[in-house]
Amino acid sequence: MTVVGIDDTDSRERGMCTTYVAATIAERLRREGATIERLLLVRLNPAVEYKTRGNAALAIHTDCDPDRAEAVARERLESLAETADERTNPGLVVADHAADADAIPDEIGRFAWRAIRAHLKPADAAAAIERHGYRSWHAGNGRGRIGALAAVGAWAALEEWTHEYISYREEDRWGTAREVDQESVFAAADRGYPAVWDTVDRGEDETVCVPHTPGPILHGIRGDEAAAVRAVAGRIESEPVAASQLFLTNQGTDIHLRDGSIGAVEDGRAYRLEGRVASEPETRRGGHVFVDLESPETAGSRDGDGEGKGGNETAPDRLTCAAFEPTKRFRDRVRALRIGDRITACGEVTSDTLKLEKFAVRDLVRTERVTPTCPDCGRTMKSAGRNQGYRCRDCGTGTAEKATQSLERDLEVGWYEVPPCARRHIAKPLVRGGFDAPTHPER
Repeated sequence: MTVVGIDDTDSRERGMCTTYVAATIAERLRREGATIERLLLVRLNPAVEYKTRGNAALAIHTDCDPDRAEAVARERLESLAETADERTNPGLVVADHAADADAIPDEIGRFAWRAIRAHLKPADAAAAIERHGYRSWHAGNGRGRIGALAAVGAWAALEEWTHEYISYREEDRWGTAREVDQESVFAAADRGYPAVWDTVDRGEDETVCVPHTPGPILHGIRGDEAAAVRAVAGRIESEPVAASQLFLTNQGTDIHLRDGSIGAVEDGRAYRLEGRVASEPETRRGGHVFVDLESPETAGSRDGDGEGKGGNETAPDRLTCAAFEPTKRFRDRVRALRIGDRITACGEVTSDTLKLEKFAVRDLVRTERVTPTCPDCGRTMKSAGRNQGYRCRDCGTGTAEKATQSLERDLEVGWYEVPPCARRHIAKPLVRGGFDAPTHPER
């Protein structure tokens, strides 16, 4: 089995798409008589600063002679990659595993795993390529070989796969407005749901599957089942489809998330963190919502007002979490949090801030402590002085502590997520199931 890995052919401004390059390589090999076993679309670490949008690398599993596969792939990359953009640095790796793709070495599988959850350098890829005698090519600074090698190793690294069926435009339409009937997209999405997900965003009335970039993709349909994504794509009314390709992918799996603790996070990585809400949510300029999370171990040192108890002056481990404006209605979920709520927060850490992708409410504060009222006259008591309780100035009635009253909450225990329009490719939609608490999916 020959595995062809490619990466970094597109540009934010000039377009192109690495999935399209992979599809054209596969089609050329088919025309020459080769069998294509599968195409993998592998989403790598979404926190990598050099990515375009989805940070995708591609792998083609074929029975083609590796020398011929290398020649075809290199010609396609040299022809299609947008190297006029200095940030585009395409890479190619061709691995010859005579038995089958399951013979990919453990080291290359680990390399793929690290590319999804951490950061690697071109030199890391170059050294591994040399150790295993793989064929390779690159342009520019060689960064594309990181993703290309990770795509080679993905089959050994990952166990969970979903599907995406991508339809491509006729070349003379690239860069023009896409002609896709929105009503047909919503109807197709309704028929395919829940096996097919993130096709549309009903809350924002948006066709999520139709990109806005100048590249060759017409629409991409994601889901759990190959037949289901094909069927949804077939029901969409649009301009002519020039070509289409089914990909196995790690999209919608949350494979980028690592379990961590609030005091030990690093920028550029994505985490699943347990914590206690430590500040009231704050909406700042631009509509972004921020809230602080602290390590659950500090919960016993604070009361419901966030006031310290027992003279504990040690500052807890804290992390600011953010729901940015593009997450739309998800921000209302974050605004509904209160100090003392226990949650699991998921997202990428950048500049010491966790960009929320989803969170699970584990325990809600159901009461709040308030200044007591006088049982005789019903008026609000006043503080009688530091550590002296509260007293009614009219009646003289006193009490030692604040009163406790029930608190109405707009949240329930369970998982909440950003809407489809804001979802990262690799993030797992709640509708896919497998979560450890009730879910509140966005459609």
